[in-house]
Amino acid sequence: MDHRHASAHRIDLVVYPGFKALEAIGPMSVFDYANVHLRARGQSDGYEVRVVSQHRGCVRSDTLMSLEATHTLAELEASGTGCTVVVVGSRHIEQVLGGSGALVAWLGRVAPRVQRLIALCSGSFFLAEAGLLDGRRAATHWSVTALLAQRHPRVQVDADAIYLREEIRDGEGSRQLWTSAGVTAGIDLALAVVEQDFGHALALEVARDLVMYLKRPGGQSQFSVPLAAQAAHHGGVQAVQQWVMAHLAEPLTLAQMAAQAHMSERHLRRVFQQETGQSPTAFVESARLEAAKQLLENQAHLPLKTVAARVGLGSEQALRHLFVRHLGITPVAYRDRFGGRGGAGAI
Repeated sequence: MDHRHASAHRIDLVVYPGFKALEAIGPMSVFDYANVHLRARGQSDGYEVRVVSQHRGCVRSDTLMSLEATHTLAELEASGTGCTVVVVGSRHIEQVLGGSGALVAWLGRVAPRVQRLIALCSGSFFLAEAGLLDGRRAATHWSVTALLAQRHPRVQVDADAIYLREEIRDGEGSRQLWTSAGVTAGIDLALAVVEQDFGHALALEVARDLVMYLKRPGGQSQFSVPLAAQAAHHGGVQAVQQWVMAHLAEPLTLAQMAAQAHMSERHLRRVFQQETGQSPTAFVESARLEAAKQLLENQAHLPLKTVAARVGLGSEQALRHLFVRHLGITPVAYRDRFGGRGGAGAI
């Protein structure tokens, strides 16, 4: 049975020799799983994914894998760009940029006609070269954030973001420009696209299939608790969750959270419990624990008092109590087991 539908979102995935394989396959898988779930609901496919390159045929990635481009940049420009164009990154972006003049020029021409223009990882360099990121916030792979800022000082490089979305409103109309951090962050971004197009529930189903966080831990404003705590449909509860994750270092009171949800404290407690299975204060504690775990895993050199301060705990002792109560081990033991660089010197 042909599940394609004229109203499906067309995703044109732009590749070139040496593109990062996982950055292409990851988002493709997200959109494919979304189609599977839509079919299970009795609906038509929501996405039509096409591979586009300068020339038709097989395009070799940074691995043994190749993708077959079924459409060319010229054909896409002539026929009218679709609702979403995705440009993947490269491991050797400086080398690739030397021969990317045609792609950069193409992006400059078609950008005003693209509803969603997405650059994954170092793909943000192509958009920057075309002047599309001037005066805007942008994410890229952590290893080349300094290079992007150096080459393009007018770009507001966010070295901490998993992905960013910028709304553009000008004489050409309204459209969106997305950028993401490295490699698997493209999956996070693709999940956000599915959520934007078809809602929270479908995106959560796809994330569960992929054994992914819907909004993964990582980044100052994107620390997250597991999927079960994200399955909130109530707009007020979602607003509280997002606000909490963005303000973990601050003292957080129930009154402040109720204000974010535009509810009374009593009503917020009841709705939050129904939506997430935990109280607002328990969610804050879980979010702080998750944030602390990520810091201990990824920034093992940080003193424990710094970790405690960054996640809104008043002292090392409070951090220790939190870990022992929830995990049964101390922060030092956790860091020694999972810290990328161990705990040496971080006392």
